[in-house]
Amino acid sequence: DWASRAVLSWRLSNTMDVSFCVSALEEAFARFGVPEIFNTDQGSQFTSVAFTGALAAAGIKISMDGRGRWMDNVFIERLWRSLKHEDVYLKGYADGREARAGIGAWIAFYNRASEHPSVYVIEEKRFGWPGCDPAGYLGFFRARSVRESATAVASMAREKIHGPSGSG
Repeated sequence: DWASRAVLSWRLSNTMDVSFCVSALEEAFARFGVPEIFNTDQGSQFTSVAFTGALAAAGIKISMDGRGRWMDNVFIERLWRSLKHEDVYLKGYADGREARAGIGAWIAFYNRASEHPSVYVIEEKRFGWPGCDPAGYLGFFRARSVRESATAVASMAREKIHGPSGSG
């Protein structure tokens, strides 16, 4: 989900079959409702008649990234990169059962972290350039306020662990 940055449903498969993608899609619809728009890349699973048919049958507008345009879906690309580098490559799972359990734990961790405002780092320059519109200007201050709050929470947590001197 682009708005929450949460993984709504997922499956693990060692084939290029579309059924596991449709299964994850149907689970997400059942748990969270049907979105207005669904964005995906041009992978064979997502361009299949079964997958696009499930979207069309639900009345969902289909948005598909341009060929070779990873930036069109940068949030998902970043998610896959993080999953690989923070979990899969480090653990080197022995089999599918182990991978399913480990990846499930990582996604649960990721979803909890995506609820916390400190996860979202907003650059000041994005909102504060000369001639910036009022909404962007207010967005800058809101972003700064969230970042300062997150910093304060992190500082308090460090003090509890390491004590006021910072050594522990």
